[in-house]
Amino acid sequence: MVLTLLICVVVTALVFEYINGFHDSANAIATVVSTKVLTARAAVVYAGIFNIAGAFLGTHVASTIGKGIVATDSVTQGVILCALLSAIIWNLITWYYGIPSSSSHALIGGLMGASISKAGYHVVHFDGVTRKVLLPMVTSPLIGFAIGFFCMIVILWLCTRARPNTVNKYFRKLQLVSSGIMALSHGSNDAQKTMGIITLALVTYHTLPSFHVPYWVILGCAVTMGLGTMAGGWRIIRTMGSKMIKLKPVHGFAAETAAAAVILSASHFGIPVSTTHIISTSIMGVGSTRGIHALKWGIVGNIVMAWILTIPVCMMIAAFLYWVLPV
Repeated sequence: MVLTLLICVVVTALVFEYINGFHDSANAIATVVSTKVLTARAAVVYAGIFNIAGAFLGTHVASTIGKGIVATDSVTQGVILCALLSAIIWNLITWYYGIPSSSSHALIGGLMGASISKAGYHVVHFDGVTRKVLLPMVTSPLIGFAIGFFCMIVILWLCTRARPNTVNKYFRKLQLVSSGIMALSHGSNDAQKTMGIITLALVTYHTLPSFHVPYWVILGCAVTMGLGTMAGGWRIIRTMGSKMIKLKPVHGFAAETAAAAVILSASHFGIPVSTTHIISTSIMGVGSTRGIHALKWGIVGNIVMAWILTIPVCMMIAAFLYWVLPV
């Protein structure tokens, strides 16, 4: 029975990783598609390849998810399964409505909710959650906005005397580079979260003597996320690529460069940030250089509301699932 439950957890984790891939594919390709630098089909394949490569850049984020959120000795296979199911449910809801929410925060909220339902509030590492989840949840989008804004200002200053057609010509090529780096950074952070969950399940089952991510877990998560990205989450791509603001190649390059810099830095320090939040606010920062009215604030408001609700809603869903399911 316990082995069966472990298999269910691993399979569900890979399903979550696949959904995470197509839900968050907009993070890497929304700008490059909206600016028509690549076709939609070429963009998702391009991003999928770089997502896979990014997943091999380290396991610091996986360690944070597996050890830094809740006490591992209080986690069971049932807790992990309910956490994954709650994140999947939330991802599908937000995908259906085309709202770019955080798969990372959905998973973290689910893990906290199911753990609390099983053992109480004391199992949550509130210090770690505050330092590596809640604080970055607020600061990383703000940093993304600021870097996107200033990156765009610098580009405008450097290209003051250049013809618009010439600028677009060069930045169409540069955006291929920036979108690849953005996809790489997405893989480096998001793929690791599922690695951490699967490794936590293996530790709980006593398959592993200590927390270290096996190579087959890295490979499985990398390929699964890459395939999910190649499937494309078109509803969210439209929201991020055109509904918030109309983008040109120069804007796409600035937004992707800013977001990738923030995400790769977070991955290096083992911080599970929301790649969705960061690329969204980077786009907002770039767009705000055209004036405050250039942004469609109704869409922005819906996105921010989803960000606020993700962790508490997923906590409640996971807690309810743990209460009703025979796990």
